[in-house]
Amino acid sequence: MSYKILNKRYLAPSVIEMEVESPRLATAGLPGQFLIVKTDEKGERIPLTICDTDPQKGTVTIVFQVVGKSTQQMERLQTGNNFENFVGPLGKSSELLHLSDDELKKMKILFVGGGVGTAPVYPQVKWLKSKSIDCDVVLGFRNKEMLIYEEKMQKQAKNLYICTDDGSYGKKGFVTDIIRQLIENEGKKYDLIVAIGPMIMMKNVVKTAQSYGIRTVVSLNSMMVDGTGMCGACRVSINGKTQFTCVDGPEFEGNEVDFDLAMRRQAMYANVESRHLLENEEIKEQHQCHIGGVSAEQPDRAKAVPVRNQPPEQRVKNFAEVCYGYNEEEAMQEAKRCLQCKKATCIEGCPVEIDIPLFIKHIAEGNFEKAGKTIAHSSVLPAICGRVCPQETQCEGVCVLGKKYQPVSIGKLERFAADWNREHCTDNQSITIKDNGIKIAVVGSGPAGLTCAVDLRKMGYEVEIFEALHIPGGVLMYGIPEFRLPKKQVVEYEINTVLQLGVKINTDIIIGKTLTIDDLLDKEGFKAVFVASGAGLPNFMNIAGENLNGVVSANEFLTRNNLMKSYNREFLTPNYVGKQVCVVGGGNVAMDAARTAVRLGAKVNIVYRRSEKELPARVEEVEHAKEEGITFYMLTNPTEIIGNQAGWVESIKCVRMELGEPDASGRRSPIKIPDSEFIIPSDMVIMSIGTSPNPLIANTTPNLEVNRWKCIQADENGQTSRKGVFAGGDAVSGAATVILAMGAGRKAAKAIDEYVKKVES
Repeated sequence: MSYKILNKRYLAPSVIEMEVESPRLATAGLPGQFLIVKTDEKGERIPLTICDTDPQKGTVTIVFQVVGKSTQQMERLQTGNNFENFVGPLGKSSELLHLSDDELKKMKILFVGGGVGTAPVYPQVKWLKSKSIDCDVVLGFRNKEMLIYEEKMQKQAKNLYICTDDGSYGKKGFVTDIIRQLIENEGKKYDLIVAIGPMIMMKNVVKTAQSYGIRTVVSLNSMMVDGTGMCGACRVSINGKTQFTCVDGPEFEGNEVDFDLAMRRQAMYANVESRHLLENEEIKEQHQCHIGGVSAEQPDRAKAVPVRNQPPEQRVKNFAEVCYGYNEEEAMQEAKRCLQCKKATCIEGCPVEIDIPLFIKHIAEGNFEKAGKTIAHSSVLPAICGRVCPQETQCEGVCVLGKKYQPVSIGKLERFAADWNREHCTDNQSITIKDNGIKIAVVGSGPAGLTCAVDLRKMGYEVEIFEALHIPGGVLMYGIPEFRLPKKQVVEYEINTVLQLGVKINTDIIIGKTLTIDDLLDKEGFKAVFVASGAGLPNFMNIAGENLNGVVSANEFLTRNNLMKSYNREFLTPNYVGKQVCVVGGGNVAMDAARTAVRLGAKVNIVYRRSEKELPARVEEVEHAKEEGITFYMLTNPTEIIGNQAGWVESIKCVRMELGEPDASGRRSPIKIPDSEFIIPSDMVIMSIGTSPNPLIANTTPNLEVNRWKCIQADENGQTSRKGVFAGGDAVSGAATVILAMGAGRKAAKAIDEYVKKVES
């Protein structure tokens, strides 16, 4: 989609207004909401409040100040140029929009804007004016030269008051001085003050309002990084509880905001960007020769052919793929270990039911193209699954050979077949599809969404995927590091095969904001919707010190590195990395975060409350982490994160644990050992204790039922409580594996086909 800049003008030195073509956002955007812009592939995702919309023209107005490298890049865009991404609307609309006209007419409202914060004040004042409701506006600027929106605001406000710090225009002083003057000298009485601007200004407005007993609402949109609720970077402390600006805000009760904490978090990446501005040297990627081979001696059937990996001392210095995979000779030798069982339990262990013995037989015979086509019949993402799926608990876990010896390396063989076909075959999509003209919508372009979309497309449906981020792939792009899953070589290629089938992928569209599920069914002409929006909202432990600077979610840390490529100096997204990093958690995401931090120069500890036997991460990933120098603190649980006077992490307090009786999951419950507290020095803590589904879709879809974990309730075929709405993958199960999500996508595709045929008959 094109997001063309139709108009650009300077409102003040370094303050720019742009009118951008974005019809859907212009229709859906409301006062108080924000959007995310991105200039190009290497640009940073920048949150900006919506300053105006024109649904008839299909345009959205934004205002920004040039303060760093990313906004300098935005400044270089001219009228006629395009943004690569222009995503929204995000966040909740102004609370005023949810009041009746009678309620609004009884209220006396004062808006306070500071600097560039003046622009997002404008749409709320304009909306009230359209309702014939008067309000007062106070605007504050450093000096006359920085004055913006005076004329526009005069047309909408009943009374406009302007001040400058130096007295060069309007009253000399700060916005709080004018608030006091209006109340004490002019006898003004206000029921509500809405403040938007710099953090310190909003903090002082709240304190001033409190002294007069006036309620305040503030906008914290500047806290946002990703804006879709998946990274946790925008978490703030509201009345002592952690909330997310992009999901729960951006507006909050002013007297409930911990401004000091918010300001520290807002400044967290400032030094990182400054450092990037000063460092212009190009860092060349190290070339790794894939040298290796198989011994001339035929391996024992009892032992799997070993796979070659990048040496630990080399790989900790780069993001190149760790595992080299099999070459042709190695793959054929490993394939010959397969017993070709008549009752293939490995197929039963595969959630997408790949004919494993058949594709392995083709590899053993040297017919690699047939092997690839056999896998492709059942799996949309073979090269991805071959790399990241936990085969040891699925197909390999039930391999008959594995009962006595090492199981066949099914995952490595799947990866080999997929890679070989990608490199040698050009015609992988020789499929004849008979279109039926029926439209199906898929929400989310992760493993579940892609699988469901492909199966439905093969049945003849017109399938459109709606993705909130600027590139498709979901967790495959933002969650899994390059050293485990190469993005261009593998993920983008396999997504391309989906596009070649005729599936349409719409990026930058947030279902629940830009469009709702009801919009898709009632206005966009879709007969059914499959929700595969994943589980990207990070969980935290809610222990003391968790909001200190230097405490991040694994989602935020990995998203910055994997999706926004902050490890590459050519990209603009900043990333803070400590020297002594502590990762809390024991799953694959924890391993990914820890191993990423090592590559960024940190000394890393992993803290996990159970024993190594209970680690949910793949054995291979744990072994790789140990090889890379990561220290494991097993049977250890954090109780407090300790900070310094500047509000940054300096250590993490932990307690020793022992295993008791099994809990509901079947795992032995960890029990605290009395008087066993100890300290681990850390200047960064990465929380990796699981994720939950974003509540956005459930909150905007009437009668869509969720369980107590906020997962969408669906039966084994994906049918939800809403007619025509199906769901699967992590949005239903909570965070799980790629292959399980794909299995859910396949089941849902069959159920959707049956549903549509029944409805259409």
